[in-house]
Amino acid sequence: MTMSNKFGSLVLTTGNKSEMATGYSTLYGDMAGGFSVIKDVPKMLVYALSRDRNDRADGVVIPETVLEKPPSAELRPDQKDSDSLPDYEVLDPIIEGYVEDDLSIAELAAAGHDADTVRHVARLVDRNEYKRRQAPPGVRVSPKAFGKDRRLPITNRWPG
Repeated sequence: MTMSNKFGSLVLTTGNKSEMATGYSTLYGDMAGGFSVIKDVPKMLVYALSRDRNDRADGVVIPETVLEKPPSAELRPDQKDSDSLPDYEVLDPIIEGYVEDDLSIAELAAAGHDADTVRHVARLVDRNEYKRRQAPPGVRVSPKAFGKDRRLPITNRWPG
């Protein structure tokens, strides 16, 4: 942000849709900036796009170590996102169903997702609206993005 202020450039953030949905984007970390390029892109698609970018380049643009390292918010030593979140291969389809397709917890469970996992993810999505309200604007690439497409009250007593 200091460089942005000094040179008048725009800081791009790195929080993706999976992290924004579950609250794994940090307000003063990967949400700090003026525009969120991958705000509506699920984590697994971010990896696929990164690998595709490397395949199209005349050399490595995104180091393979970045793509092979287990996802982590890096808020404490040896922390991995999978310590408290389902693997992104499981998480991303649940978020897509819950957020974009407006499926209920029961409908997602009936579609084959573990009911406890779906409840956990839905709770995270609903509880982290306050963070998403503080996020910078970003590109919309899905049928329904966070923001004007899907807004919840930032506080309520309804357990859902």
